[in-house]
Amino acid sequence: MNKTVAASALALVTSLTGLGTTAPAAAEVPVTSVPVTSVPVTALPAPTGDHPVGRTDLHLIDSSRPDPWVTGRDARELMVSIWYPARKGTGRPAPYVTPQESELIIRGVPQLADVPADTLARTRTHARTGAPALKRKGGRPLVVLSPGMTLPRATMTSLAEQLASSGYVVAGIEHTYESVATTFPDGRTVTFEAGKAGQTPETGAKVARVRAADTEFVLDRLAGSRRWNRLIDERRIAMAGHSVGGQSAAQLLPASGRIKAVVNLDGTYNPRTPAEPLDKPFMMIGNPRHQPGSGGADGSWDAFWPHVTGDGKRWLTVTGAEHMSFVDYAVLQPQLGLPAAAIGGERAITITRAYVTAFLDRHLKGERRPLLDGPSADYPEVRFW
Repeated sequence: MNKTVAASALALVTSLTGLGTTAPAAAEVPVTSVPVTSVPVTALPAPTGDHPVGRTDLHLIDSSRPDPWVTGRDARELMVSIWYPARKGTGRPAPYVTPQESELIIRGVPQLADVPADTLARTRTHARTGAPALKRKGGRPLVVLSPGMTLPRATMTSLAEQLASSGYVVAGIEHTYESVATTFPDGRTVTFEAGKAGQTPETGAKVARVRAADTEFVLDRLAGSRRWNRLIDERRIAMAGHSVGGQSAAQLLPASGRIKAVVNLDGTYNPRTPAEPLDKPFMMIGNPRHQPGSGGADGSWDAFWPHVTGDGKRWLTVTGAEHMSFVDYAVLQPQLGLPAAAIGGERAITITRAYVTAFLDRHLKGERRPLLDGPSADYPEVRFW
């Protein structure tokens, strides 16, 4: 999680340029134009599972609570994307983001001044809107995804499509006003409001509470839906989050009776310790600043780790990775003309997909995955601690 988020545009510059988990002062952000000789073509890597992927977007309204980030909103509105195994050859290509969201993301990064505003809206994905779901007796395990602060749910699409192609139902939650841009079905697009004054322990605790409430509400609505409750096995639910989404998922794990396992993708802990020990399967994967004793990212992983007591816990770091190496920006950055992390975007996404899928296969499907047992010759960048 970013320690300081002075404004959503600054956070996006930090995100897209891979400058790390702590946002620098505005004067420290290098502002150079990207020379564009042709319109960039942006595309995500194809999933490698056995199933085609479908996607549906849901507009959910929680009338039981006001919005926690803005006044005058008597109900919390959320957008949720559902990815799922689908029947082959049906449906339309699913959009990555809306044109309005693309414009706010692109125009928030000075380096992309010459890039067409709708570029990200034209990003190639591999899911199809309206594709009929491939049903399975007893339902499929569900994975909830929670993105980083200022980041749309779309930034976890590569992981979502991989999981859906591997037999999971995936729910990506847009935490309204915690993203730089959220478009609703009526055309409204709202922007970032949460924690504009800075990220303090108190703000971090509030974000974790808000996201816990968002997640439980979404799970309630899916369970109460005649369409989705037939596709989901409610006994097998896990959560994966990036940055603040990962730390929030970790904070939720001991309190939720429904979440059985959690993956934290490079999320710094704020607060640094959970209210209760984590006695369920838990994995955290990060860049080298999160390795034990490094002191990086405030040493919060060192402080948090003693409170992880469940079987199957894993602490992994990925050599050459940066904060955005675990989400779609790993591959989109260089496609837009921005710097890439040392590990390379395609490789970073491959590693993230492999280890997250292996962890969920073990703890939601009960399948043995030797990849989790120790270092692998196939992934020498991954270190076990």
